[in-house]
Amino acid sequence: MSLPHALPSAVLFSCTMNSIRSPMAAAIMRHFHGRDVFVDSVGVRTKEVDGFAVAVMDEIGIDISAHQPKTFDELEDSFFDLVVSLSPEAQHKAVDLTRYMDCDVEFWHTFDPSVVDGSRDHRLEAYRKVRDELMAKIKEQFPIRTAYD
Repeated sequence: MSLPHALPSAVLFSCTMNSIRSPMAAAIMRHFHGRDVFVDSVGVRTKEVDGFAVAVMDEIGIDISAHQPKTFDELEDSFFDLVVSLSPEAQHKAVDLTRYMDCDVEFWHTFDPSVVDGSRDHRLEAYRKVRDELMAKIKEQFPIRTAYD
């Protein structure tokens, strides 16, 4: 178990397609720390935001339906304190960023729920598991401060 981070000023979440994992992680991070941290997400390639991801995030009151997927090359901001990669392919691109950006890079290997076959309920359960794992990891790494902290 790693120690929690001090809250960074800017975090970039990355995955393969910027349609499931990184938009979910970015939205969760924004939900908890959006007033204090600039948060964005990218993919190695892009694909339209996944409907199952939208559905499971909606279950917890976070709307990602308007997410516009983008690639590393389409990043408008070029400064992040931390880049969190959620897939091996994104990790390689994130490490490349360190050649011109002074940032930390972490790899949180996160299952791709889009590879799960079966019924709608079975597939939704896979997406919920990813959502809940991302939520737990974000809360662990970036604890929510209270007025008493």
